[in-house]
Amino acid sequence: MAQRYEAILFDLLTALLDSWSVWNHTAGSEQAGRAWRAEYLRLTYGCGAYRPYEELVAQAAQNVGLAPQLAQQLDRNWSSLAPWPDVAATLTRLKQNYRLGVVTNCSARLGQLAAARVGVEFDVIVTSEHAGFYKPDPRPYQLALQKLGLPAERVLFVAGSAYDMFGTAQVGLDTFWHNRIGLAAPAGAPAPLAESARIADLLAFVEAE
Repeated sequence: MAQRYEAILFDLLTALLDSWSVWNHTAGSEQAGRAWRAEYLRLTYGCGAYRPYEELVAQAAQNVGLAPQLAQQLDRNWSSLAPWPDVAATLTRLKQNYRLGVVTNCSARLGQLAAARVGVEFDVIVTSEHAGFYKPDPRPYQLALQKLGLPAERVLFVAGSAYDMFGTAQVGLDTFWHNRIGLAAPAGAPAPLAESARIADLLAFVEAE
């Protein structure tokens, strides 16, 4: 039987990389880092048309009572991003049968740097700067599909945050939620086909499909 999907797209900074630790370190504590990152997620997912990523990061810091200059420090700490456990091994196995790509809410420069930290070569890298819009606007996902040359029904999306489900539902992308740190889904978010704290569970999911 032919496999259901030809390609798998991933959220980069939450589904594949432990960006939370970098934000926490930059902010000076886990509590401050989580508040800052949560506010950044709220701003980017509510932003729509692209504004410079660094501006949103600085605004998020200010909104939660941190120094906006921390955005520059986060940029300097970007090279310390590391993949979640099992990410490289899981994607290496998937790459044997699927084309892989990322759709990420950041600048083109930081998106390329972050993708390189995963340790697997991607066929497609789409950033919000490339698309001109932040997720969950449908255009970043649509640009990735265009670059792949595939219809939505032949592609699986792996979300890191449930905010992605608003966008993938509009585009018609089946979605697996790698909810590594147990994030709560925002009100009204469409349900994913599956949810797991372990990226390795994605292997069994696609094999079952």
